[in-house]
Amino acid sequence: MTMPTMPARGFDFDYDEAFSRNIGWVTEWEQQILRTKRVAIAGMGGVGGVHLLTLARLGIGAFNISDMDVFETVNFNRQIGASTATLGRPKVDVMAGMARDINPTAEIRRFPNGISDDNIDEFLDGVDLFIDGFDFFVLDVRAKVFARCAELGIPAITAGPIGMGTAYLVFMPGGMTFEQYFGLEGQPIEQQYVNFLVGLTPRGLHRSYLVDPSRLDLVNQRGPSTGMACQICAGVTGIEALRILLNRGGVKAAPWFHQFDAYRGRFVSKKLPGGSRHVGQRFKQKLGMRMMQAIARNAPRAVPEPRASEVERILDLARWAPSGDNSQPWRFHIDGDDAVTVLVRNEAGANVYEYADGQPTLLSAGHLLETVAIAAARFGRRMEWALDRTDSGEPGIRIKVRLPRQPGIRPDPLEGFVKLRSVDRTTYKRDALTQAQKDALAEALGPDLALSWFESRGERWKFSRLNGLATDIRLRCREAYDVHRRMIDWENRFSPHGLPSTAIGLDAGTLKLMRWAMGDWSRIERMNLLGTGAASLQLDILPGMACAGHFTIGWSTPRTARATAEELLAAGRRLQRFWLTAAKLGLAMQPSLAPLAFASYAVTGTRFTEAPKLIAKAEKLAVELGRVSGHEVDSLVFMGRIGRPRTTRPASRSHRRPLDELIVGDDRRTDGEDRQDRGVARSA
Repeated sequence: MTMPTMPARGFDFDYDEAFSRNIGWVTEWEQQILRTKRVAIAGMGGVGGVHLLTLARLGIGAFNISDMDVFETVNFNRQIGASTATLGRPKVDVMAGMARDINPTAEIRRFPNGISDDNIDEFLDGVDLFIDGFDFFVLDVRAKVFARCAELGIPAITAGPIGMGTAYLVFMPGGMTFEQYFGLEGQPIEQQYVNFLVGLTPRGLHRSYLVDPSRLDLVNQRGPSTGMACQICAGVTGIEALRILLNRGGVKAAPWFHQFDAYRGRFVSKKLPGGSRHVGQRFKQKLGMRMMQAIARNAPRAVPEPRASEVERILDLARWAPSGDNSQPWRFHIDGDDAVTVLVRNEAGANVYEYADGQPTLLSAGHLLETVAIAAARFGRRMEWALDRTDSGEPGIRIKVRLPRQPGIRPDPLEGFVKLRSVDRTTYKRDALTQAQKDALAEALGPDLALSWFESRGERWKFSRLNGLATDIRLRCREAYDVHRRMIDWENRFSPHGLPSTAIGLDAGTLKLMRWAMGDWSRIERMNLLGTGAASLQLDILPGMACAGHFTIGWSTPRTARATAEELLAAGRRLQRFWLTAAKLGLAMQPSLAPLAFASYAVTGTRFTEAPKLIAKAEKLAVELGRVSGHEVDSLVFMGRIGRPRTTRPASRSHRRPLDELIVGDDRRTDGEDRQDRGVARSA
């Protein structure tokens, strides 16, 4: 069914004046010829919509346009018709209106139900040129439209937004067909996607700056795109359309392919004899299929749909707060539309890393509270919290959280970095931090916490050695071995419940040996006879030297007593702002809390292991930590290393459990049912 769009009334529109600035590049006669032409564009999204407006500004007089979708928020980054004013509106109607605002005399036939076998001929009726604006993954209908164009003698153009440029092909009557060039017929759908992509981009100019290959997931029909590339697509397509419609010649049709990459400043226009049958293309098709299957297997989980209530949406972001080795020791009980009880379990005494009666877990709970406050600000709510002193009989604490609305609260600028912040155990760039960066980080901590920097080569070496001493203890400690077995995830590169083995910081060979050894403590003991230096080199020395520097964070004033739970929760909130501020500044960070844990045991005389030699090593570590940092061990709250990452896309990292698994209540799982998931409470 077609829906014609008629010119607006009551406006004295002058076609010749409106498009007079085209004259010079086209003649007055050619401009009038363009006014008589009809172009069919399938799809009004990323490229189709800007194709329409570009050709409308060229003065094309008539269009057939199709699209069955409405504009959504996810379209904002690239689709010219997508805005807050057009959300939920049919794309075909919005774009027809925008084209008519440019040329009220244009005659536009709309196909709001898309293109199918029943209306292909109607869609192509009277058309001088077909332009492909279909979504990348719509291949069946695309192939049929191109085939029908070939039968009817209609020129056709396809242009894809690839990276920050475009790849395009022209199919002329009597020349190589779409099917001959791409070879889709009879292939599995995933192979069709690969053939279409490598057919568009035989040279792959974009690959060198594709920073996150997992987002190019053809198997699961996901791919990145930019608004710049869509605009470039429309530019080259408009030029080819001008050549064809004015019969100027010079069209290099398939098997010629054309790629322009503005990011790299390169243009390639070559003939590909045989199209899909070319020996080089066949190799790329096979290789591309293997790559796409690997990407699909290792891709992070898809982003879930937004939660139904505001409180759930707040908690859905808050669950990304860091916790020890991704243990996520909290569960949520929703008490109303502005109230939540946070239940935080504490494993002090049962987990060797839970020093000072569970200080790491309390700091992590503070991370969570600050993340709740950040998430709540988006909805105009403030966050209030208080410890519930009622004895529940459960190990851990209960925190009562209220989220009342408050006029004037604006979204927190750190919100966008909550999910991006992670532990980066790789080597960093050695670029020194600027004073502005240091000032911003110190400000994030507030007045109660003091920040000290250790940036020289000698200081970095001393802190790397400290971490190496801690690694020597934890790799020899049976109590730590039990924790490591629980928390290392050997199966997932993006673990929802632990620490992926691929994110530990060891090379593939060492990881393979480690996995074998972790099967039994006796194997670990035999390996330790050879020493722990090789592991420490990869885990501590190399990354410890390759960074901007190390830092310690401690109480700003001397203390006479151990910090209270409230003080540690408040400190954890500031530490989360410190970490998120680092991410906002483009910096990566890795906490170094194992030295604090073992040194703290030594200072307090706490027996954390049955091995006397390890207790002696911890005492030595405590002395070294105090000497190197210049602070008393019991005054330190946090320490780590920081610097500019070599990449902002982690190949492996900890993700989080779905919110449904973290909410407890009468109709939910109880906290006790998650006992098997207990882990280390060190920031991850």
